[in-house]
Amino acid sequence: MPEAPKKSLNPSDYSVTEQNKKALQFIEDVTSKPDEVQRRVLAEILSQNACVEYLRRHGLQPNSDRETFKKIMPVITYEDIHTDINRIANGDKSPILCSKPISEFLTSSGTSGGERKLMPTIEDELGRRSLLYSLLMPVMNQFVPGLDKGKGMYFLFIKSEAKTPGGLVARPVLTSYYKSSHFKDRPYDPYTNYTSPNEAILCPDSYQSMYSQLLCGLCLHNEVLRVGAVFASGFIRAIRFLEKHWTLLCNDIRTGTLNPQITDPSVREAVMKILKPNIKLADFIEHECSKRLWQGIITRLWPNTKYVDVIVTGTMSQYIPTLDYYSNGLPLVCTMYASSECYFGVNLNPLCKPNVVSYTLIPNMAYFEFLPVNRNNGVTNSVTVPKKSLNEKEQQELVDLADVKIGQEYELVVTTYAGLYRYRVGDVLRVAGFKNKAPQFNFICRKNVVLSIDSDKTDEVELQNAVKNAVSHLMPFDTTLVEYTSYADTTTIPGHYILFWELSVNGSTAIPPSVFEDCCFAVEESLNSVYRQGRASDKSIGPLEIKIVENGTFDKLMDYAISLGASINQYKTPRCVKFAPIVELLNSRVVSKYFSPKCPKWVAGHRQWNNMN
Repeated sequence: MPEAPKKSLNPSDYSVTEQNKKALQFIEDVTSKPDEVQRRVLAEILSQNACVEYLRRHGLQPNSDRETFKKIMPVITYEDIHTDINRIANGDKSPILCSKPISEFLTSSGTSGGERKLMPTIEDELGRRSLLYSLLMPVMNQFVPGLDKGKGMYFLFIKSEAKTPGGLVARPVLTSYYKSSHFKDRPYDPYTNYTSPNEAILCPDSYQSMYSQLLCGLCLHNEVLRVGAVFASGFIRAIRFLEKHWTLLCNDIRTGTLNPQITDPSVREAVMKILKPNIKLADFIEHECSKRLWQGIITRLWPNTKYVDVIVTGTMSQYIPTLDYYSNGLPLVCTMYASSECYFGVNLNPLCKPNVVSYTLIPNMAYFEFLPVNRNNGVTNSVTVPKKSLNEKEQQELVDLADVKIGQEYELVVTTYAGLYRYRVGDVLRVAGFKNKAPQFNFICRKNVVLSIDSDKTDEVELQNAVKNAVSHLMPFDTTLVEYTSYADTTTIPGHYILFWELSVNGSTAIPPSVFEDCCFAVEESLNSVYRQGRASDKSIGPLEIKIVENGTFDKLMDYAISLGASINQYKTPRCVKFAPIVELLNSRVVSKYFSPKCPKWVAGHRQWNNMN
């Protein structure tokens, strides 16, 4: 199998040219023979895990080949292994899914039963993730040379973690990576030379972390060649934080003293190594930030910035206009494709427009299969994916990485070293082209997601249940819900969910505003833990809003859809709207609006774990 490029531990031994050459050659090697690499990967996974309970349960014998594996092992969703996951979470250390010890659980942004899914992982996976990271900058250097001469200003954060009843840590994949020695004790590499000290990134207090990272980025503003965050929403939150707090940051730079609100001793020590009195820089920042318009603030404060490195595919594409405004149209770069289940691939043409981003899956990350899907393009732009349990014929429709067809859309299915076998990730991808013999995929959407602001993913069933819980507050007023839809509003920072409600009011008593606020809160309390964490802990989602519209509004919405070609016989009210003219139509008929008065309850970990404590 092609060997991953090695990193030098000694700065004096480090050659950017040599390391870039090794990384690019590695990509050439694995994309030239993807099917051969995939066969080896699957054989390795099955050999390592030959005696695990899950494979034996399904009758897979040791040393089975790929064809036997695909014939015997079912294609599954999270619900199919939920019982096994719970056994591991509760302390069962027998080889249920994987022969190697499960080192921790990675909490997915996808949910099951309202709680984050728990993805098993092993120590070896950190090496695979590090490998993918090591490929990003050599690829980027082909398009923007000289990035090793400066720094990256990246806003990186850890999130809350919990322990399962069996004592395993459960946390998001990036929190796991940032807390690992692979990140904290990373070998010398000019491409991981960030303005943010590790101590600021690893600070659990989000305010102190953001403040310190911005302060360091401003102090080192002339050295910054690239800026970014993981998601577009996170980067925009950093700019909004700067809008609110630039006077405090300027004062720190002017005086060379750190705001007393930063109380973490390790963060203070790390920041003070960078912070020095600089009246000229403070005046410059004050001059730029006090202007009425913040258009181009990125290039004004960090004038050497070449691009913005954030994910803007999928639901994050809604932030592109805001990023363009703040960055003066700098290239928006999506470098990699990854999830809690597995790291998948890299973008080999990083300066392309966001709407044509494609990812080349690196074939030695996991064993990949693809389930064909068909989309219905209407007002809702829905995705038709085979039902959760596939019959024998549907199981046989899965194709291997080397056999996908250009233009066809597929749901991604993975088999990982850490114990997922033929697991449906839920991402819908379209084959855009090929790098050598390896396919390149556009990310189309997350299956069944209706609303998303940050890392939250709310599906139609969950939204329906939340609305059902909320409208019970209207029953004492003899009022019922006629129809509703939703909208993810990203014009506010942070963004927030909006529900448009049309009501039938039969009672004579006016409904107090507090009742509608209770409805807002009831919806939020009914949504999944990822949403509630975004609201209560991360502050990445704003208060939910309900807008009451005039009677007849949803008839107007249907008329509009039919005027665009929708069939009157097949029309269904979309549960989420994105098309600007439809949003305008709804907003033009709003008679009142209400916001959730407080944050919903949220605690780290699963609710049942907390009930056991």
